[in-house]
Amino acid sequence: MIRVMLVDDHAVVREGYRRLLELQGDLQVVAEAADGEQALLRWREAQDREPVDVMVVDLALPGLGGLELIARLRQRDARCRLLAFSMHRDPAWAAQALKAGALGYVTKSSPPEQLVQAVRAVHEGRRVISPDIAGDVAAALVEASTDAAPHGLSPREFEVLRALVAGRSPADIAEALHLSVKTVHNVHYQIKSKLGVGSDFELARLAWQRGWLG
Repeated sequence: MIRVMLVDDHAVVREGYRRLLELQGDLQVVAEAADGEQALLRWREAQDREPVDVMVVDLALPGLGGLELIARLRQRDARCRLLAFSMHRDPAWAAQALKAGALGYVTKSSPPEQLVQAVRAVHEGRRVISPDIAGDVAAALVEASTDAAPHGLSPREFEVLRALVAGRSPADIAEALHLSVKTVHNVHYQIKSKLGVGSDFELARLAWQRGWLG
């Protein structure tokens, strides 16, 4: 039996995923979380009993975002199997999720059976990308490997970028990501430097053009 944990901030959505996965004879949803902080807590609790085999993580979580959650889980346990499940079809999101440590990325617009197959593949240690974006993601990963690439940002920088563009203050971002305010300011500077923009207005416009918001 593959033990699955669902992380999504919408209870109705989690219920739908739970029913879909538990229709399969080999999948069991053993834990759920509505945000990144709760996910870390539930994951630690599960480790004390029976470890979670696969964690399905939405990227657009309140507070501690999905990318940061994935990175922290991988830091705590390099064997952690993580599957990003997101509404975002832009390949930059998938590239960031994979860089953070996810083994797979499935869009929420995919057929239901795609999620089921992806959970099984990730459990087996295989990388899986939604067929609808697989080609674009491969290109994005190549582009992101260069320092000058538009989305050559680290997962943490990507999370901070989204929060800044959403209008959150450095203090709010620091609290959500458990960073110092000084670190957030430094990351803010690094983001603008990497993306070649001189102002927050240019930063917001670029993020909107690239589809990095949400």
